Amino acid sequence: LDLPVIIHDREAHDRVFSILRKMGKREKQGVIHCFSGDVELAHSFIDLGYYISIPGTVTYKKASVVKDVAAVIPLERMLVETDAPFLAPAPRRGKRNEPAFVEYTAREIAKLRNISFEEVAIQTSKNAEDLFGLT
Repeated sequence: LDLPVIIHDREAHDRVFSILRKMGKREKQGVIHCFSGDVELAHSFIDLGYYISIPGTVTYKKASVVKDVAAVIPLERMLVETDAPFLAPAPRRGKRNEPAFVEYTAREIAKLRNISFEEVAIQTSKNAEDLFGLT
């Protein structure tokens, strides 16, 4: 099957990257879900053909690393997520997360990039459609 993978690594960035690099490129690589690495690592995954999914933590005041990633990686390689029911974005932090809250994440990305919410929503939706063959 030539289906994209969804990878969630937790405190194993270098190991996951090493494994994926050894696997090489496929037509549909996948997405690094709930990305928590730095800008350099994000670009490394993108160079392998993966999308980077930005979670609701980007809305947290002290989340400087994920904010940096969201501000600079190509919008064409970005997805937006909630990680529901966990990691609710501000102002819902500490409460049960739900898919409808993805808007908070997309709005924060737009603010960080100084572009419109609509631009983020349209491009990241297109990215998801392309990755998962929804068009």
